[in-house]
Amino acid sequence: MLAELVITPWHWAGFVVCVLLFLAFDLGIFHRSAREVRFREALGWTAVWFTLAMGFAALIFRAQSQEKAALFVTGYIVELSLSMDNVFVIALIFRYFQVQPILQHRVLFWGIAGALLMRGLLICAGAALVHEFRWLLYPLGAFLVFTGIKMVFVNNDGIEPERNPVIRLARRFLPVSPRPEGQNFTTSWQGRWALTPLAIVLLMVETTDLVFALDSLPAIFGITQDSFIIFTSNMFAILGLRSLYFVLAEALEYFTYLKYGLSAVLVFIGAKMVTAPWVAIPTNLSLGIVAGIILVAILASLVLTRQRRQGD
Repeated sequence: MLAELVITPWHWAGFVVCVLLFLAFDLGIFHRSAREVRFREALGWTAVWFTLAMGFAALIFRAQSQEKAALFVTGYIVELSLSMDNVFVIALIFRYFQVQPILQHRVLFWGIAGALLMRGLLICAGAALVHEFRWLLYPLGAFLVFTGIKMVFVNNDGIEPERNPVIRLARRFLPVSPRPEGQNFTTSWQGRWALTPLAIVLLMVETTDLVFALDSLPAIFGITQDSFIIFTSNMFAILGLRSLYFVLAEALEYFTYLKYGLSAVLVFIGAKMVTAPWVAIPTNLSLGIVAGIILVAILASLVLTRQRRQGD
């Protein structure tokens, strides 16, 4: 049997370069000009990102172990599922600011680019802290249980930019043009440089992802403390978020019960972290439980929503 591959800085650098190339091809070739992304195209890109993620899992399986590959897939499913909740909030932001469909891809592209950077920094900081202070996993587990329970009772239907501290600071210290300038984030207004309303939308998307990251990243640490697995599974989930948005944006009402599944996933992972010294749950079993919860929540949403519409 071949020895397990040891991850080196070269592997990290190679993966980051691939991500940057993906982003460059996306904006520089496939979406050079602003245009509306259709459902079929978005579905195709969603399939591409999912295939790439599973291909990467196969590489991990061959180069390292089945255990590491299962950890990657579990982390990817958890982060992608939690990102679906983020998709719903982004849709509300676009509706609130009345962002035209032709401009949504550009906002999401730069929003995803910023999210990749923020997630990378948070993962590095979190991995260093957990490595130094192992006991942090227990309060993080308790936090996940609390977050999962809170998710059931908190309604995210209200978008209030005036209460967002980043937006308030931007409007207070930076000039903001009252009129949109197409796909531009900056413009010249009253003889000086200024942000456009589209830049305010981008700031809302970025801060929303930061809030979601603070909730979702502890979940991945409950699955594994391998920083390379954490980083790569997060990056693949975020890269697929943009196309996933265009797939789900027109079908949000069909996923009414998804948040209950996400809540159950967070509670399960949090409980797993807290009880780890006494209860050892195999990786494959964790993967099955997480995937099963998400699948049941999606199917229940589709079936119950359809029945409710037929009843009306």
